[in-house]
Amino acid sequence: MSTGTTAAIYGCLGASLSAEEKAFFARTQPWGFILFLRNCESPEQVRALSDSLRDCVGRDAPILIDQEGGRVQRLKPPHWPLYPSGRRYGDLYAVDKERGLEAARLGARLMAHDLEALGINVDCLPVLDVPVPGAHDVIGNRAYGLTPEPVVALARAAANGLLEGGVLPVAKHIPGHGRAGVDSHLHLPVVEAGADELRATDFPPFRALNDLPLAMTAHVVYTAFDAAAPATTSRKVVQEIIRAEIGFDNCLMSDDLSMQALSGTLGERASASLAAGCDLVLHCNGKMEEMIEISARVPVLSGRAAARADRALRARRAPGPLDIEATRARFAELIPAMT
Repeated sequence: MSTGTTAAIYGCLGASLSAEEKAFFARTQPWGFILFLRNCESPEQVRALSDSLRDCVGRDAPILIDQEGGRVQRLKPPHWPLYPSGRRYGDLYAVDKERGLEAARLGARLMAHDLEALGINVDCLPVLDVPVPGAHDVIGNRAYGLTPEPVVALARAAANGLLEGGVLPVAKHIPGHGRAGVDSHLHLPVVEAGADELRATDFPPFRALNDLPLAMTAHVVYTAFDAAAPATTSRKVVQEIIRAEIGFDNCLMSDDLSMQALSGTLGERASASLAAGCDLVLHCNGKMEEMIEISARVPVLSGRAAARADRALRARRAPGPLDIEATRARFAELIPAMT
């Protein structure tokens, strides 16, 4: 990590950078960047954008994307294949565990192959949330299953597939978004389940995969632990639940600060997230006035946050060998219709 890197991950507005964006990123030196559908038009264009983002900060900064498959897939046809939702792997796992695990690993390995070719080296996957009946479908079939066991097994397989392809996984949404009754993009979910219930159902996948290099918080209030603040801005939840109880001591980023689950100004949201114990804050929409406001509150990475961020980057390794045609053929055998 170069000196002066700040504790932020930013998006950008379009398929190429404006002069204003280039100057802002060069000045503020964010730890990384995140791409969305609006940024992805063709392989050549995305690769050029990745290179341009790194040129701004003068280093090999991480570039993130949400490429889960199913509903959450930023890279789409005609240039990139469709991949299944998490639940498709869960359905296969329910009838044949070995085939389900193989499919989850190969699907992630293929996505890593797609991403690495574009200069994208972090995928916000796997989803470790465990939905419950009656919850909002913002998670829904993005989850691998409805109980911890398949979620743990398939998420581990997917994480391994990404790592084999040179892409870092991000566990989301810690400590669990599966009980949310509303979409946190629009409203603040409040979960009133008791501590024992959360420990039995929601936390186990995160505990089992607490060695992953990166995790993203849930903008969710858990009244059993802190009725006043969502996990992202709750020091009690971050320190006592995520860090101590779940045992996640790697790099923790907030979910998107621009989501309406959070209150206060963008600057206040950034400060509250970092004060709670997030190592990095994430801002996705690329709006310059919002990024400027956040940048005024985001410090240079230092201390344990810097160490965790550096450790995350060291977890990335060069992609292993891959027979792409044979792998795609085997994946199509396992999951014939990729929807």
